[in-house]
Order: sequence, then C-alpha cells, then structure tokens
Amino acid sequence: MNILVINCGSSSLKFQLINSESEQCIAKGLCERIGIDGSKIVYTPAGGEKEVTVTPMADHTDAIRLVLEALTNEKTGVVKNLEEIGAIGHRMVHGGEKFSGSVVITDEVIAAVEECNDLAPLHNPANLIGVNACKKLMPNTPMVGVFDTAFHQTMPEEAYMYGIPYEYYQKYKIRRYGFHGTSHSYVSKRAAEVLGEKYEDLKIIVCHLGNGASVSAVKNGKCVDTSMGLTPLEGLIMGTRSGDIDPAIIEFIAHKENKSIDEVMAILNKKSGVLGLSDNLSSDFRDLEDGLADGNENAIRAMKTYCYRVAKYIGAYTAAMNGVDVICFTAGVGENGPIVRTMVCEYLGYLGIKLDEEANQKRGKDLEITVPGCATKVMVIPTNEELAIARETARLAK
Repeated sequence: MNILVINCGSSSLKFQLINSESEQCIAKGLCERIGIDGSKIVYTPAGGEKEVTVTPMADHTDAIRLVLEALTNEKTGVVKNLEEIGAIGHRMVHGGEKFSGSVVITDEVIAAVEECNDLAPLHNPANLIGVNACKKLMPNTPMVGVFDTAFHQTMPEEAYMYGIPYEYYQKYKIRRYGFHGTSHSYVSKRAAEVLGEKYEDLKIIVCHLGNGASVSAVKNGKCVDTSMGLTPLEGLIMGTRSGDIDPAIIEFIAHKENKSIDEVMAILNKKSGVLGLSDNLSSDFRDLEDGLADGNENAIRAMKTYCYRVAKYIGAYTAAMNGVDVICFTAGVGENGPIVRTMVCEYLGYLGIKLDEEANQKRGKDLEITVPGCATKVMVIPTNEELAIARETARLAK
C-alpha cells in the first residue's frame, strides 16, 4: 500500500509518499508560502532530480492538488493515478487527553481535535486544514491522524501535573502533554531493535535535539516523563525558545519593559533560546559551533548553557526511572552535532559513559557511540517521523 504522509503548517505543507511494504520513500516534497506571493512546490521523486515550480497557491487545497498532480504526472510522477494511494496519514500536533493513540479520521475525530485548538492554536487549525483539503480532493481515501502528544499519554499523574490549583486542571486540562511523540516513539523502538533487546526490558532516554528540542524517559516500552509541557515552550533551551524559566520573569520583564503578556510570550518563543543567549549571534547550531571553535564568548555561553540543560534532564530522568540503559540522540542537532553530544556526555561519567570519538564523528545511520563495555550505551538514531506515521496509517487503514 502507498501511504501519502502530510504535515501541514500554517503556510507550508511537507509530504512523502511511502510504500508500506518496502518502507521506502517513493517521492517527497514541500509546498511553501501557501497563500502568500512567491509560493512554490519542491518535488523530488526517488532516484530523480529535485523539481522546483513557482506557482500560485491560494490555500492548502491548491497545495494538495499540486502535490497530487506532481505524484501522478506522466514524466516524473511515481503513481499512475490516485487509486494507487491507499491511505493518507496526517501529522496532528495536539490531541489533549482525548487521544492516546493514532485514529482513523472521522467527523467526530475532527470535532474532537477542534476542541483542542486552544492548546495548540498555531498547529491544530493548520493540521485540520490539511485534513479537510484531502477530504475534498480524495473523499474515498481513508485518512489517519497521528498525534505528537499520544506517545506521552502513558505518563503517570505525578509526572504530568503542575503545582497549581487543581481546579485549573479540572476546568481547562492544564497539564504536561509533551510533543515530538512520534519521534520519541520511533527512536526508542529503533534503539531496542538495533541492540537486539526487548523494548519492554529497557530504560531509554531520548534526546530529540533540533530547533525545537525535548527529552523523554521511556521505561519498559512506555513514556513516563517528557520535558515539553502544556506547550512546546517548556523544557530544554531551544533555538529561539527559552525553555524552563522562573514564571515571575514574565511579570518582571512586562513591568520593566512596559510590554504586554503577549509581547513577552513572543520574546520567550521567538527571541530567546540559544539565539537570545548568544546575543543574537544565531539560532543555528552550525554557526554556534563555528563560534565555539573561534573562541566567541557569545557562542561559548550559548553552547555551554544548552548542553548543561540537556545533561540535567538526562540526570533527572535517570532518577525518574531508577537507572538508564540507553541514551539516544536524534533530530537535526542530535544526529549531526558531535560537539553537542561530546559536551553533554562530559557530564555523564557517573553513568559509566565513555564516548568512542571516531564513532561520534559519523552521521546518517544508526550507531552506538560509546566504547564497548560501557554500563550505559549512547546511540545516534536518525529519526523518521514520516515512516512512523506511514506505519500507523497502514496499520489502521488495513
């Protein structure tokens, strides 16, 4: 079965067509600037050349129509007609407490996701736009929603509750939800597979380190804690997000700078993280690594603080699980940042960790980067959220 995986943003749409039997990506691409001047579609068939077409896209329905035309065109298309697409898998960001797993999308599911819109006002409406566009263009093709929050729904109450009046949980469901769940699920399972161990027997910490970043504790096959909270702002320092701060800082900055809560929140989301720590040097870790090598004080400050925060979360989750067998690094920085991995692991000697420096320089494949015999293994596992979504979609569509 060919599965079309859709990941909709407010003005963008990523897609992959994956064969569920071979698990190979047949084609992939991106629609950018949807509803904005200069919109374009980037399309790459497997084994073929990247095609870039600048064309108007009034909305996501136009974007998906162009995706389907690219997949079926006579010259570089990869399927003869739309009937060769067996199901569509949608990345859904926030399912609240309503969804603890992936679901076949129905009108009832759409209504339930809409009820969670205030928990993810930037993401959920965009995800639903993609769902409705596919529903319009391919009304007879089954669709599956795969939620970023679902993997973390196994957290115990003591891990997801906040120390605020309980009535706010009862009224508004204010609690820790966590994100990147599809990645954390895929990577933790893949680590067990690579090691030849039973997933249910392992204690795994997954460090999903990209521009957005989170850590999860996976004990005996279930997530027991994760660093992101009600929103993706909590937890690790990120590219432009602050991560954990004293909540009183919001009021303090608002008064000192004469700013509204919304303005301060925008600063915490878009002007903080390593961008803010580096005094606006960059939110790109490649630039920070270059600055670190050059002795740039701003880059040094940002990198040290970032890696310290990651190491602290690893320590906390080791305590939460009463031990750890495997620590996995994944996502853009986790997979491609040997310097970050080294700086984080310098704090972890108490876990019996010693990096294999040669292995740590490799990238692009699943590998262990600790020397043989270490009590705790450290691995690099490239994430593949699209494949994880395709697997869930194929399972439910059948």
